[in-house]
Amino acid sequence: MEQYQALYGFLPSAVVADAGYGSDENYGLLEQKAVAAYLKYNTFDREQHDGIGEFSGAALHYNPQQDCLYCPMGQQMGCIGKYTRQSASGYCQTISRYQALNCQGCPMRGVCHKNKGNRIIEINHDLNRRKEKARKLLSSEQGVKYRKQRPVDVEPVFAQIKSNNGFRRFLTKGLSKTEVEIGLLSIAHNLKKWSA
Repeated sequence: MEQYQALYGFLPSAVVADAGYGSDENYGLLEQKAVAAYLKYNTFDREQHDGIGEFSGAALHYNPQQDCLYCPMGQQMGCIGKYTRQSASGYCQTISRYQALNCQGCPMRGVCHKNKGNRIIEINHDLNRRKEKARKLLSSEQGVKYRKQRPVDVEPVFAQIKSNNGFRRFLTKGLSKTEVEIGLLSIAHNLKKWSA
């Protein structure tokens, strides 16, 4: 985003990307910059086919006033603590831990969880909120158009360079040299498109 802004002098109104980019950090950055994030998170496609599993943490009802979750049997899962997790890039996430009061004798225990004690779930509320926002954007009419267009715009370029031109690995070492190499490949690719 910083490179885009430096190059063009403004930020785009929306960003479209595949599941590798749907992270809390990226959602947070785009939210901060008021850019619509049409970024798939890692389970988006599976949710479209199979739905959200009723026993997953994302499916459990959250009560923000009492800061508790409710399991599929309706049992309250109270907050037992929070901790901060830092990514390799230095981004900090707050994770809340919730524990069921009594899983003994629950008829759904085998499908709900297999731990010996009571079920404990870790939830990143910011990420869940951002994923819900992304789910609505991706499922909107515009989101469906973007999702259909993204692979058409991007994937053929990789296929042309890798399969048709036989480029499987860089011949040079070092970031500056590989940037020149990919730049030359990109120029050749664009000239080939232009001449066709």
